[in-house]
Amino acid sequence: MLSWYMIVTVDTNVIFSALYSSKGASHQILRLVLAEKIKLALSPQVYFEYYDVLVRAENLVKLNLTIEEVENILDLLALLAQKHSIYFLLRPNLVDEKDNMIAECAFASKSKYLITSNVRDFKSGELKGFEFQIITPGEFYKLWESKYE
Repeated sequence: MLSWYMIVTVDTNVIFSALYSSKGASHQILRLVLAEKIKLALSPQVYFEYYDVLVRAENLVKLNLTIEEVENILDLLALLAQKHSIYFLLRPNLVDEKDNMIAECAFASKSKYLITSNVRDFKSGELKGFEFQIITPGEFYKLWESKYE
C-alpha cells in the first residue's frame, strides 16, 4: 500500500456501474479502491445507501449477484474504507435527499473528489465552497491515469 493516499467519496451510481460492467471508468475506480491506490470514504449512512440500492431485487438481477455476494463486496469495501461517523447534518438542499448524505461524507472525510455520474444533481442546491471537487468517473479516471499511472 502507498504511504499516502487520496481520499474520495463515491456515489452509489458509481458502485452500481462498477459491479454492472467490468468495462468503464467506474469499474477501474473500484479496482483502484481494492488495490488500495485510493481510499474510499465511507459513513454508515452511505454504506446502507449502497446496500439498499444494490440488494433491490431488480438490481440483483441486473448485476447477476446474490445478496450474499453484494454483502461480501460491501464488507470488503468497508474493511478498506476510511470510516467516518457523521454527527451533524450538512444540508446543501440537493434535489435528492440521499445525495445530501454523500456530500456530508465527502465533507467530513475531507475527500479530494466526490465521484458521481450525476454531477448536475450535486451542482444544484447550496453545495458551494467545499474543498472537494465533484467529478464524473470518466473525468476522475483520466485524471488518475495522467497523474499517477
